[in-house]
Amino acid sequence: MQDGVRDGEGDAAPAGAAAQPPASAPVVDALRDSMAAQVEMAYRRDRLLAWLALTAGAGIILAVPFALRAGSEFFLPVTTALVIAVAMVPLLEWLERRGLPSPMAALLCVLLFLGLANAAIASVIVPATEWFARLPSRIRLIRKNLSPLIDIYSSFERFVDETMGSLLRNSAARGRTVTVQQPNSLFDYVASAAPHLLVQMLFATLVVYFFLSSWTRMRRRTITSRGSFSSAMTTARVIQEMVDRTSAYLATITAVNIGMGVLVSLMLWFAEMPSPIMWGGLVAILNYIPYFGPIAAAALLAVGGLMTFSDLFYALVPALLFIAVHLVEANVLTPMLVGRRLTINPLLILVALSFWSWVWGTPGALLAVPLLIILKTILDAAGRPDIAGFLFAEGTFTNSHQDEDAALPPELER
Repeated sequence: MQDGVRDGEGDAAPAGAAAQPPASAPVVDALRDSMAAQVEMAYRRDRLLAWLALTAGAGIILAVPFALRAGSEFFLPVTTALVIAVAMVPLLEWLERRGLPSPMAALLCVLLFLGLANAAIASVIVPATEWFARLPSRIRLIRKNLSPLIDIYSSFERFVDETMGSLLRNSAARGRTVTVQQPNSLFDYVASAAPHLLVQMLFATLVVYFFLSSWTRMRRRTITSRGSFSSAMTTARVIQEMVDRTSAYLATITAVNIGMGVLVSLMLWFAEMPSPIMWGGLVAILNYIPYFGPIAAAALLAVGGLMTFSDLFYALVPALLFIAVHLVEANVLTPMLVGRRLTINPLLILVALSFWSWVWGTPGALLAVPLLIILKTILDAAGRPDIAGFLFAEGTFTNSHQDEDAALPPELER
C-alpha cells in the first residue's frame, strides 16, 4: 500500500514540473538581445568606416593630380624612366639568359635606347630649326595660298583686331605693367632650358640603369617575401603580365610608327617635299599620342606644304598622303597587330590623355597609354573596385535600416 502511494507521488511530480515555464527562456532572450546589439554596433561601425574610406579616397583623388603637377620636376623623369625600364625588361632578360651579368646587360640596354633616341631626335630637331628660321620669310606665300579663306574671314579678323585693340588700350590706361622678357627664338629657348633638361635626362637615365640592373633581384625578393605560395604566384603573375603587356604595346606601336614614318618619308620624297626624313620622324613621334598626335601631324604637314608650294591643292598633298596612311594604320594594321589583349576602351584613352596632358603637358600625353596599360593590368589582377556597389550598397549612406532577428544556435530554437 505504501509502495502504491509512493508510486503515485512519483508519477504526479513530473506532471507538475511540466506545467512550469522552461528555465532556459530568459537565457534565450538575453542572447537574442546581445546578438541584436552586436549587429547594430557592427552596422554603425561599417557605416563609419565607409564614410571615412570615401572621404579619404576623395581627398587622395583630388590631391594626387595637383601633387604630380606641382612636383613634375621629380615625378615626370621618374615615371618616364620607369615606363622605359619596364618596356626594356624583356631585352634585359634575354641578355641575362645569354650569360651577361645584370649590370652589363642594363648598361647595354641603356646605351641602345640612348643611341636610338638621339638618332630620332637629331633627325627631327636639326631640320626643324631650319624650318622655324624659314617661317617668317614664307608668311607671304602662306597668305597667298590661303587668300580665299582669308577673304572669307576678313570681317571676323577685323572684329577681333578692334576688340583686342580696345582691350589693350584699356589695360594700358589702367596702369603700367611689368613684363618678363621671354625667349624670342627657338635657340634662346633651348639655351635657357638646356641645363634643366640635361639634369632631368641624366636623372632619368640613372633611374633606368639602376632599375634594370636590380630588376631580377627586386622581382625575386618581392615574390619570395609573400606569406603563402598562392600569394607568391599571384605576385609573379601580376609582374609578368605588367611587363609583357607594356613591352608588347610599346614594341608594337614603335614598329608601326617607324614603318609609317619610313613610308611617309618616301611618299613625301616622291612629292618633292623638303626634309622628308624630318617629316617622317615627326609623324612617327606624334603617332604615339592617340587621336591628337595624328591631328597635329596633319596640321604641321599642311603648314609645311603651304610654306613650300605655291598651289593650294598641291600644298595640301603632304597632309592628305599622311591622312591616307594613318587611316590604314589605325583601322587595319594596328588592330591586327595589337589584338584584343591590349585593346582599351577609347573613352579611357581620352580621359587618360586629358588627365596626363593637364598634369605634365606633351610628355604626359606620350606616357598616358603606357600608364593606363600598367594600371589596367594591376587592377585586372588585384580586382577592380566596385564603385557602384560601394556607393549604393545598403547601409553605406542610409540612415535607417530594418533590424532582423539574429539567428540563434539550433539547440536554443525550441
